[in-house]
Amino acid sequence: MKVVILAGGKGTRLAEETSLRPKPMVQVGDLPILEHIMRGYASYGHSEFLVACGHLGHVIKEYFSSYRNRHADYTVSLGTGEVEYHDATTDDWKVTLVDTGADTMTGGRLSRLRRFVDGETFMMTYGDGLASVDIDALLDFHHASGRIATVTAVRPPARFGSLVLSEDGRVDAFEEKITGSEALINGGFFVLEPEVFDYVGDDTMPFEREPMERLAADGQLGAFLHSGFWMPMDTLRDKLELESLWSGGEAPWTRTT
Repeated sequence: MKVVILAGGKGTRLAEETSLRPKPMVQVGDLPILEHIMRGYASYGHSEFLVACGHLGHVIKEYFSSYRNRHADYTVSLGTGEVEYHDATTDDWKVTLVDTGADTMTGGRLSRLRRFVDGETFMMTYGDGLASVDIDALLDFHHASGRIATVTAVRPPARFGSLVLSEDGRVDAFEEKITGSEALINGGFFVLEPEVFDYVGDDTMPFEREPMERLAADGQLGAFLHSGFWMPMDTLRDKLELESLWSGGEAPWTRTT
């Protein structure tokens, strides 16, 4: 099944990293977060990707156009330009990179990819969030529901620790990283039927507003509940936390197949 990844945002809240590269290309460990996301889907057998590029999209295109060279040993014949690869073990993925406009909103980006996915069920997510979503269970839920769209519903991680107070105002405890809210939010990791294109419009339309609101009003939006790890990379603090998990060998978004 094809996987659409929305990778065109400007990442203004992560300006320390995004002045020279798009946010999906900010690295966690030795890989851009975009590749971490792709490896997650590939671990479930989904390795055909449609990447909606935008801001600094040429950086993403250049990364994948030279992907094999970075992952293999090779010999170059400078006279002819012929390249001979040695023991290449690169991933057997198909990656389509589409310029969807620097200022296009998420609904518009999806609309521009219609010719690549129309007629098929497909998945979609954002290019800046990692999660331990069970993709098989997500697809089973979607197919059983019979709806046009399924969104993965998550609870946002707490940004700050929480003080536990007694009645007289004494601090009894300090709890770190508890759930920040009982409210469920859009965690990405969508499954979509081709009829979803009837709900999206031009470049100015965010997918998260009118399209999702209309789908919900029509009874065509389901929610797959995910209680495991989920974390967006919105700020430098988020990046450093993801880096810490990765370097410590405790990255919960990875899956051993």
